[in-house]
Amino acid sequence: MADHHARRPGMLNVPNMLTGLRLALAPVLLALAWTGHAKAFLVLLALAFLTDFMDGLAARALHQTSALGARLDSWADVTLYAVVAIGGWWLWPDIIRREAPFVAAVVASYTVPTLAGLIKFRALPSYHTWSVKVAAALIGLSVLLMFAGGPAWPFRMATPVSVLAAVEEIAITLVLPELRSDVRSIFHVLRARG
Repeated sequence: MADHHARRPGMLNVPNMLTGLRLALAPVLLALAWTGHAKAFLVLLALAFLTDFMDGLAARALHQTSALGARLDSWADVTLYAVVAIGGWWLWPDIIRREAPFVAAVVASYTVPTLAGLIKFRALPSYHTWSVKVAAALIGLSVLLMFAGGPAWPFRMATPVSVLAAVEEIAITLVLPELRSDVRSIFHVLRARG
């Protein structure tokens, strides 16, 4: 049994388990939204956003970064943001309608770069740029606040940050000759091309 695990180093580690938890929470979040359990949805959504923050920190702190972990994190992000959109519609349709232009911009900012990567590389991009990290934190916090009955202006202010992060990801996809994980910014890509 130990030999089996030795041949697959790094697959079962703290960052991947945190990311796996985020994936596992997706159907639970959908079930909570479908059945109208808004408070439980918000609590688990906060936990899911926390795992998104913690998996990257754990990967760097424990020196457990990997291409698999980066891809898994990207799949978990795509899944979580789809769940947020669907669950938000089921639980707070009035908020989604009222904030429709901003919601559409945020959904597009996650969808379009993903599609660009899939088209060019036939794989999900997992750049994890600094701008995407900032945008994800701002969107996550502002969505939780808005769905909890708070003001919408933080979400509106976070939306352009999300759009700019998406533009950077699309530019990275256009510039890179082959898919890479964990790209800090477009400037790092351009500097490496020299």
